[in-house]
Amino acid sequence: MTVRIRRWRESSPWLAPVVTFIALFVALFVLPPLVSALASPDGVPQGWLLACLAQAATMVVFALSYNLLLGETGLLSFGHAAPAGLGALLAAQMFNRHAIALPLLPLVGGLGGAAFGVLTALVAARRAGTAFAMITLGLGELVAAAAWALPDWFGGEAGVGIDRGSGPAWGHWTFGPDGEAYCVIAAWCVVAGVAIFALSRMPLVRLANAVRDHPVRAAALGIAPARTRAAMIVWSAAFAGVAGTLALINVEMAAAESVGMSRSAAVLIATVTGGAGSFFGPVLGALVWVAFSVGVASVSRAWMLYVGLFFIAVVLAAPDGLAGVAARQRAWVVRHGWRPAVRVGAAGALACLFGALAFVLAVQWAYAARLRDSNPDAWLATLTPRDAWQLCGALVVLAAAAMLFAQRARRLKRSFDAEETER
Repeated sequence: MTVRIRRWRESSPWLAPVVTFIALFVALFVLPPLVSALASPDGVPQGWLLACLAQAATMVVFALSYNLLLGETGLLSFGHAAPAGLGALLAAQMFNRHAIALPLLPLVGGLGGAAFGVLTALVAARRAGTAFAMITLGLGELVAAAAWALPDWFGGEAGVGIDRGSGPAWGHWTFGPDGEAYCVIAAWCVVAGVAIFALSRMPLVRLANAVRDHPVRAAALGIAPARTRAAMIVWSAAFAGVAGTLALINVEMAAAESVGMSRSAAVLIATVTGGAGSFFGPVLGALVWVAFSVGVASVSRAWMLYVGLFFIAVVLAAPDGLAGVAARQRAWVVRHGWRPAVRVGAAGALACLFGALAFVLAVQWAYAARLRDSNPDAWLATLTPRDAWQLCGALVVLAAAAMLFAQRARRLKRSFDAEETER
């Protein structure tokens, strides 16, 4: 059975992309009405769910656009928020002045991002590595400074807002309600994802891979590295402008902070965490980032600490990201079968669970002690000495259990590998 599954997958190279896009379509279009139909009146509000899914869809497009630079071309950019923010700003200005239909607005943002990509390519396409990263950092900081120096265009602290319902209607759709605006965002997420996937299968990206892996050898074969990098920079900036416009449609605001370093760092973390070596790795990283920035941030002030430590752990344990981990685990399952994988996976999952519980409890205790009056976990800071000692004992027990299960997982994996070698 394992051999047949492997042969079927190898004979169907489009199977994984098709399944992934179907799953993305179901999550974006089927999940909201399903949750709305099943939720009780006191359950999760549909508006909250639509806001989370809209943020996820925007981040997916943003991470995929960044992967065109980092994963496909090997260019590390510290200013990828600039084309996204400028594209959103141009879209907001055009919408307010010329009343462009909302579903066509991401095209305007994409053109704005591409225009900035042309400027970046003229300055930085001849460079790679650290030089390219520093140039993009400088360009990003210049745009961020201009956002505050030109308040008439960038809107200053208030930003540039739009009213979705004031644009031209398409039939009965005015795009003012959140559900109609969300449909535009979700549809553009799928369209942009398919477009980026199609672009990644074109000869241009294959040339970019060659320039990434060995620019000198690529130049000897007749490939112009600077032109290839320039084309990829423009395409990446164009899709970044689309992502920025989707964020504009979601929040109805193009703020000056959207071109800052923090947003560039967010897309970098999402892409590297998911895995820049895989096309669908940035999608996974974008979902993880939204889970931290929306889910964890709503219950803990330490969410940025969790994001940073999770990023460090992924980079140290799996430089190829979560997609690389999934690929290695899938290969291990194909080689050994499901039963050994379940045993090893259960031990590893328990180790991660107990370790995470111990760490989160310790961090929340520290934050509660530091922020007694404004922290929802202030009860942790008012523990009696006896309760504090009991909490310390629980932390030690959880940490010990995590280490024992981690050791158990390593032993099981080594034993199964040894049995496979003997065969």
